[in-house]
Amino acid sequence: MDDLLSPAGLFEQHRAHLAAVAHRMLGSVSEADDALQEAWLRVDRSGTEGVENPAAWLTTVVSRVCLNLLRTRERRREDPLDAGPADPVAAAEDGGDPEREAELADSVGLAMLVVLDTLPPAERVAFVLHDMFAVPFDEIGPLLDRSPAAARQLASRARRRVRGVPAVPGEDLARQRRAVEAYLAAARRGDFDALLTLLDPEVVLRADAAVGPTPAPVFLRGAATVARGAFASAVRAHATEAALVDGRAGLVMARDGRAAVVLTFTFGNDGLISAVDVIADRERLRRLDLALLGA
Repeated sequence: MDDLLSPAGLFEQHRAHLAAVAHRMLGSVSEADDALQEAWLRVDRSGTEGVENPAAWLTTVVSRVCLNLLRTRERRREDPLDAGPADPVAAAEDGGDPEREAELADSVGLAMLVVLDTLPPAERVAFVLHDMFAVPFDEIGPLLDRSPAAARQLASRARRRVRGVPAVPGEDLARQRRAVEAYLAAARRGDFDALLTLLDPEVVLRADAAVGPTPAPVFLRGAATVARGAFASAVRAHATEAALVDGRAGLVMARDGRAAVVLTFTFGNDGLISAVDVIADRERLRRLDLALLGA
């Protein structure tokens, strides 16, 4: 019994919950593991004497660590623009734990992780703790050095950003979503004929210089050529999900819970895809308004 009440015992007893909190806060398995290690060191140093609600206390400790990491991430604005390989797929294969990252994306939703990454740190913490873990605002406020009412406003603001605002009528957005999801499904299956039925014969695909391994933009024209290009990104397609991009249906490929490649689509009057823009440049990605599709 004493072992269960020790810092190590309490931490292990609640580890699954604390890991879930850290994963949703940070969107990355490796960063969440680092946060848990730092939280454990803090718990071990401070001890558990006087702790009446271990689960709530440990959640607060982990949340503070995650909040600090999120603030640091925001200050440095990710990696320098010239760091790392240009191809997001190659970058994803360089490290990390793809299997655990995939499990995280499945449990939370890949699009949700990407959208959460667009939120300011305080909004993300308030939204994750309240909307995903039902932590009351009376506990969230002090964690953020805000009043409970201010914490509620932060969560509400985050909720609106997560839901997004469509730029087209609901019926048009539904048609766009069906076409975009069909495009993704066909790319994953390698179904050339299915892709052709979705593409205008004169469709164009434009990709910025950050998409591929060579520092040059890509321009493709014609349904057959664009369809073959979609097959070339089949690996990427399995880490991709539909999302609301600047108010319209699009596709987001994620790496470590962050947008790595975004596809935007233009539709002709006949409903066929007339243009595909592939965006991987970090500055362009940051300027996109990403939200859940149909949330």
